[in-house]
Amino acid sequence: MALVIQTNVASLQAQKNLARSQNNLNTSFNRLSSGNRINNAKDDAAGLAISESMKSQVRSFSIAERNASDGISMAQTADGALGELTNVVGRMRELAMQASNGALLSSDRDFIQTEFSNLQSETKRIMTSTKFNGKQLITSSSRTEDFQVGILNTNDDRITMTFGGIKLQSLTGQARVNSGPGNARGALDTIDTALARLSTARARFGAAINRLETTTSNIQTVRLNISAANSRIRDVDVADESAQLSRNQVLTQAGTSVLGQANSSPQAALRLIG
Repeated sequence: MALVIQTNVASLQAQKNLARSQNNLNTSFNRLSSGNRINNAKDDAAGLAISESMKSQVRSFSIAERNASDGISMAQTADGALGELTNVVGRMRELAMQASNGALLSSDRDFIQTEFSNLQSETKRIMTSTKFNGKQLITSSSRTEDFQVGILNTNDDRITMTFGGIKLQSLTGQARVNSGPGNARGALDTIDTALARLSTARARFGAAINRLETTTSNIQTVRLNISAANSRIRDVDVADESAQLSRNQVLTQAGTSVLGQANSSPQAALRLIG
């Protein structure tokens, strides 16, 4: 090997290796301090793109879960009100049965009608006051509400729920029980029709709640799996990276020492001249 002064190849090689070791050391510090294996595009361009897409999906599924929860709350509010209406109408049926008794006086039926009329008013009040976020839930006319429970703009990513369509006008309006046994028995038919409509509506909301709860569980599972996949791509393996850190620290120290020795090599040539 020639002994030269102008170009210190050993020093250049040592500088190159030291720079690489220092860069790797800084990368290890960055990964361990941030907890991320990928901190910028140069770490893993393809992995970063996939990870960012997964992060967006996770956030979108979180919103979808909240949407499904809102749908459940909305349906539960309506179902709870329908349950109260069923209790009220059930009591009205008891009163109609009582008023159908031929042994009662007209004044007795008037007393029964007083409670019956109050229950009619309560029925109207429950229907009018049952709201969710300002939307009336129990009306005679039906309407549909869509709940976005997926992350795409497709029909499969939406659940449609029907509200309203509960016709109780005949019950809350003209039905009376104080005009004689025949009139009271006629009210029974009106009441039974109302109870059937309430049961149908409650069954519809119960099915919707079950579906939304199943949807919520599925969303949570999907979000968990995507989060786990993103973690495997993006998060740092602390044990492995700690080992890399130790290795790079040793290489940096060794490179610094070797560079010092390489820089002193030209001094040997000067001693020959001297």
